[in-house]
Amino acid sequence: MNKRLFLKSLGLGLAGIPLSSSILREDLAKKVVLPKSISKGDKVGIISPSAATADRIQFQFAQETLEALGFEVRLGENLKNRRGHLAGSDEERAADLNRMFADPDIKGIICIRGGSGASRILPMLDYKTIQKNPKPLLGYSDITALHSAIHAQTGLITFHGPNGTGSWNSFNVRQFEKLFFERELVKFENETVKGDDLIVKQNRIQTIRPGKASGKILGGNLTVLTALSGTPFLPDFKNAILFLEDIGEDPYKIDRMMSTLKLNGTLDKIKGFIFGQCTDCNPSGGYGSLTIDDILDDYLLPLNIPAFRGAMIGHVPKQFIVPVGAQVEMDADAGTFRLLEKVFQG
Repeated sequence: MNKRLFLKSLGLGLAGIPLSSSILREDLAKKVVLPKSISKGDKVGIISPSAATADRIQFQFAQETLEALGFEVRLGENLKNRRGHLAGSDEERAADLNRMFADPDIKGIICIRGGSGASRILPMLDYKTIQKNPKPLLGYSDITALHSAIHAQTGLITFHGPNGTGSWNSFNVRQFEKLFFERELVKFENETVKGDDLIVKQNRIQTIRPGKASGKILGGNLTVLTALSGTPFLPDFKNAILFLEDIGEDPYKIDRMMSTLKLNGTLDKIKGFIFGQCTDCNPSGGYGSLTIDDILDDYLLPLNIPAFRGAMIGHVPKQFIVPVGAQVEMDADAGTFRLLEKVFQG
């Protein structure tokens, strides 16, 4: 994921675009909105709200993946557009998302990839139409901007998980089927593989502070989430379970972003914390560095809430599909969390 242009993109997007009257200022959702369920044979749409896709075969891969899952596929009108690093202009990318939510024939929406740029379209989204036509939206990384804004403005549950061009291995496919087709109250538990070693080392959980907690699960990519601080697109984290992941960030940047979550009041509101994978988050030099362990201890231990790290969330081939806004119970000792209530209508 290339997030280097993200903060600049957020500033340009919000500075150049007035907040649309479609944003529900006085009418912010007070309750969670469940998306309508989807089934095999339904028509789903593929959109690109963030960065452009460079290789044409990736469009084919995404379409074939969704067809293999049992869906009929419609490509967004502007899916293959390009403007610099973005998948078309802000207006084009926002239009594709708005059209997919407004179209009654489309039952679900999948983002083809992340990257950067989704924040630029947040003021252009038709939140009233989204709230009136609740349907599942799937994606991760930069798509955190959409998950956060849509939940903050409408209360709709969306899904943090593989993008259309992501890895659709057997683990991810089975999890998708259990969640979307069988509508199970899924328990999210790391898959551990011993391999040719005396002990299990892959996908190990580390308990930061033991205990159990329940609440609405919110979060996503740390860089994207913290860049929404101070905007109407950051959800209310009161009594929430916060989950985070990131990629390619030095520990000092992780520290700065965790500091932002402390200073803006987010960390003081939450009841539990889950840290996924921080892929390639290694120090790049200087006079030494705090470790990710140090940073998480500094910010989380004083909160006296259950917390663990190592969940299969993030830029990893096998990843959980997290229903953003759903009620869950987490167990920091076991390193698991589970759905407490259904996440679809009906």
